[in-house]
Amino acid sequence: MPTKRAKKKPTKSPAKKTAKKSAPKPIPANREPAAKPATEAPSGHGVAKLEIKPERIQSILKILRETYPSAECALVHSSPWQLLVATILSAQCTDARVNMVTPKLFATYPTPESMAKAPIEAIEELIRTTGFYHNKAKSIQGAGRVISEQFSGYVPQTMAELLTVPGAARKTASVVLGVAYGKAEGIVVDTHVFRVSRRLGLTRGETPQTVEQDLMKVIPKDRWIQYSHEIIHHGRQICEARKPKCAACPLEQLCHAPDKTWHS
Repeated sequence: MPTKRAKKKPTKSPAKKTAKKSAPKPIPANREPAAKPATEAPSGHGVAKLEIKPERIQSILKILRETYPSAECALVHSSPWQLLVATILSAQCTDARVNMVTPKLFATYPTPESMAKAPIEAIEELIRTTGFYHNKAKSIQGAGRVISEQFSGYVPQTMAELLTVPGAARKTASVVLGVAYGKAEGIVVDTHVFRVSRRLGLTRGETPQTVEQDLMKVIPKDRWIQYSHEIIHHGRQICEARKPKCAACPLEQLCHAPDKTWHS
């Protein structure tokens, strides 16, 4: 009889070994993690080619004046001292928030002398919602002390003197001089002036200081004060940071910013 062949048992394929992910090695305390590929827009994003012909600048200024004829400082104040304090408080804070805080602050400490003598904790409590209130309280208390002791209680009227007052850097001094005294000793460069001026090709400066110096060379001096007010209004209403409303912009035909959202 023929012998039956034994059936071979199917061999099982060896189980695939799953690779274990090793835990990332901790980064030594004295070393920084490796830089990741950039995912944000380059620093030049939104910066137009420089276009500073006098006739173009005059067209821009004419349109701004016609569009924002009543543009003015949004900080509510009734004296140079109140404007100085409000401007110091406006750092990293909205004007609307500052205007909510200052009425009670000025009612409690109405003069530079009273602010200088106020308990620092009491000032901090009154301005807490403006942010960075520890530093701001020291600044406005120090400003009150210097103005009452060195300037007979009056806010000085020159850039050099104002820069000796605690909390009054160049931008703050320019606001006070321009708004309170009508003196154009600089151009106020806040976040809106910085952004919009670069989009319009009036400057390619990388810092507020260089932007101001560039603008002072191309904007007529008799328009320094109002230019800032008008551009601030334009930046808030039309030329927003993330998505400018180019279709509604009166300057659209004069603007060649690379991040425009609409072209005529």
